[in-house]
Parts: sequence; structure tokens; C-alpha cells
Amino acid sequence: MNDDSRPLSLSPFPPDYRASGVLLHITSLPSPYGIGDVGPTALSWVDRLHEAGQSWWQALPLGPTGYGNSPYQSLSSFAGNGLLVSPDWLIADGLLRSRDCEAPSFSATAVDYGRVIPFKHRLLERAWMNFNAGARPPLKAFFEQFCHDQAHWLENYALFQVLKAKHNGAYYREWPAELIQRVPAALAAARRELATQIDQVRFAQFLLFRQGERLKKHARARSLRLIGDLPFFVSPDSSDVWANPELFLLDEQQRPLFVAGVPPDYFSSQGQLWGNPVYNWDALRRTGYRWCIDRIRSLLAHVDAIRLDHFRGFAAAWHVPVGATTAQSGQRVPGPGADFFSAVKRELGVLPFIAEDLGLITPDVAALRDQFRVPGTRVLQFAFDGHSDNPYLPHNYVPNTVVYTGTHDNPTSRGWYEELPAYQRQNLWRYLQSPERESGQVSWELMRLAWSSAAALAVAPLQDLLNLGPEARMNVPGRAEENWTWRCTEEILSAADFHWLRDLTRSSNRLVRMT
Repeated sequence: MNDDSRPLSLSPFPPDYRASGVLLHITSLPSPYGIGDVGPTALSWVDRLHEAGQSWWQALPLGPTGYGNSPYQSLSSFAGNGLLVSPDWLIADGLLRSRDCEAPSFSATAVDYGRVIPFKHRLLERAWMNFNAGARPPLKAFFEQFCHDQAHWLENYALFQVLKAKHNGAYYREWPAELIQRVPAALAAARRELATQIDQVRFAQFLLFRQGERLKKHARARSLRLIGDLPFFVSPDSSDVWANPELFLLDEQQRPLFVAGVPPDYFSSQGQLWGNPVYNWDALRRTGYRWCIDRIRSLLAHVDAIRLDHFRGFAAAWHVPVGATTAQSGQRVPGPGADFFSAVKRELGVLPFIAEDLGLITPDVAALRDQFRVPGTRVLQFAFDGHSDNPYLPHNYVPNTVVYTGTHDNPTSRGWYEELPAYQRQNLWRYLQSPERESGQVSWELMRLAWSSAAALAVAPLQDLLNLGPEARMNVPGRAEENWTWRCTEEILSAADFHWLRDLTRSSNRLVRMT
């Protein structure tokens, strides 16, 4: 943001703008508590990026995760992930003692969610008990103000979470019918019965928002901007759907009539069946897209710009009838299109977005992106099929573009190269006008290519800067387990790599600061 209230304008990037950044999810930061958080190590990470001349830090979605721990299947579009609360800052706030945070021996290189989740939940419960018993009295007024300001989503989310816990984590559609249907008397009774637990959930969100504000202020002081990530769809088992069923295409029992996916393509002959409920855009349009705009505002409280995941869904999304075993029987259904972005611009004044326009992009998607001059996305790992008109090849970029070496869904660039067919390896080196070299050089060569391109913003995952292999991959799409766990250690954050990054950023004329 340019000040504390106005979002940053990215559509388009300013003329001749050239900058760079690094992609790293907060969970991957070093920490003695089994998972990265928004505490001191996040501030140190900001300092490291600043010293390396970077202008942007991009993370994955920040919401509370459910089954599979995927940040793209959040239990709420508004809440934050309580696992990201920093124990160190709870100690500094007088809400915990050092001995409360004595951690078991966690892995330094992977998040063991089965151990981290109960550990972090115990710390948050202890912090709440201490606060409720009178620890840190000055926070009380701030907590009450937070609950008032965020009530439009916080009340439903807190009740949803405690009801989910009461029913042993069951999908909300397995709860008693009066809770599924949100019968007022049943909700009022639940709020009375579970009042203490509800307050504890609200308090955890207060702590995270408070710590996140501190991180954002520190980043701003270091001239570093933050890119957040907004999933297009929401999880079927979320407070979003439970509290706002009228905004989705559901039947009278709140069962989805259609679910989201993508059609068959080169990579999947049956398409992909994601299972998310799809939007009732007519209902959303009648409200002026209020829920959607509130969702964007909520994320902008923590970040400066937003990557719009699955941007093509705003033009048209793939709707698959419930019960289908593959996505082949789906059809493309128009999204809100220009009407949506016009409404957002009226509300926010700007469009602080980056469009994730990957995959099968039809002309209507490109037209929508270009109508509002939203920067598009290019990924170098998709570039070397041998066709000179491949849109991911740098000579085909327009400046209003964000280029990545790879994304959270890709292998690391080193791992990608090691699995690449021989002809694509040859295409890569031919494009680089270089003799073929060993896989250990590929990540840095792709970064040089991205940084030297015409794209306004160049971004690389930290794994590529550190030249890591398959062991450091963040996510394998379609795999249900063992994703989202990779972590870096202080030991592998070599100063030499960040000196190299600063030199690359300077030589490619990207050593700038957003004002």
C-alpha cells in the first residue's frame, strides 16, 4: 500500500518498472517450533531480502488449513492460520513464559503437522488462559476493538471452528441438521454453551493479526512489499460456505450442485476434479460482490498486492456435475468478468493484482486481463517445447508481466531439469546460446534469464536461489500427502547466494524500491 489505507496500484506496473523478489511460504522459514511463523525469523528474512536488493516477498495463502494442510483449501477466506503465530512474540508480550514454549525435537527441514498442530494449539490455549487471568491488561481494549472491527467474519468463523472441534473435526455437513441449516435458536444455544472456546478462537486471530501487522510494518520500513495469494475457489468444508450458502450453487441440504475442476488437456486426459463448490454469481452480483470485496480487503490488511489464483475463473470456470468421477463431463460457465473488476476498482480505487493466467487460456481470459491491464504470469519451466511462439519464452513477454522460474506447484528448477527430455534440454541451452552444462547450473541460468527479461517483475522460489533439488519441492499437484512441508534452515541460507542475488539484481537494472 502507498499509505496505511490505500492499496498499491499494480495495473499496470509503472512505465519502465523493473524489480525482483523471492517466493517463500511463511511455514518454510527457520524456527525452533517446527514451522515458520511471523516472528523474529520473518523479520530477519525481510532484512535478508532488503540487503539483497529485493523489492518483493511473495508467500502462499495465509488462511487456516484443513485436510491435507493445503493453503489452497482454507477453512476461511478471512481468518489467518494460527500455526503462524510466533511463540517468541507471545513471550515478549507477557502471555507465555519461555518454559511454556520448550519444544520437542522438531525436524528442521520439514513440517511434521501431526506434532506441530497440537504443540501450537497448546501454546495458544495457554496464552488465552493467561490473558483471561489478567496477563497484559493493556491488550484487552485492543482485543475488544479487533473483535468489533472484524465481527463480520470473525463471529461465524469462531463458531464454525468450535463446532468443528466439538464434532471431532467432522465435515460441517455431518453436523446436526439444525446447525447445518443455521437455525437461529440452535446457533444461539451453541454460542452460549461454547462461549469460552469461541473467545479463545477470536483471541488467536487477534494475536496473529497483531503480529502480522508488525511484520508488514517492518517490511515497509525495509522498502519491501508483500505479495499475498488469493485462491479463486473456497474449501467445501469452510466457514465461508457454511455461513454464506446463498453465495454458492447448493441444494436445500447445502450439497453442491456442481464442483470445480479443469477440463481434459495435454497433461490429463480426464481433466482434474477439484471438488470445490462453485459460486452463484447472480447472487453475488446483486450484493455488489460485497463478500468478494471484503475477502480482498481482508488479505490486503496483511499484504500489498495479491496474486489471483486461477484468474481464468473470472472469465469462465469449469463446472462438473456432482457425482461425476472425472472432469470430462463438465462445461465452461461464464464468470463475473469485467463487471467484477469494475466493482473492485470502484471500491478500492486500484486493482492491486497479479493474474495467475497459466494453463489453457482462451481469448476471453486474455481479453479480461488486458482490459484491466492486470499483469499476467509467465513460468520459464513451461517455455522450452521448441516452439518459438511459446508465450513463456522471454522474447514473447510484454513488460506488464511477472516472470517466475517456477512456482509452488512446479519441481525445483534443478529437479525439473534432471527429469527433462533430452530435446527440451537442448532447446534450453540453444535459447541461452550456451553449451550444455550440468544440472547444478540450471537454476541460476533460469534466474539470469528471468531477471534479464522484459518482464516488470522477476521472481524465483528460494529453492532455485539455493540451487536445491527434488527434495525441496513444495507441492506435487494431485498427490494427497507429503505436500507443503519443506523448510529451509539457517545453515543453507548462504550469504554468498544472497550476494549473488544482489549482483544479479543490480546488473539487470532491477535494484529499485517501490514508493
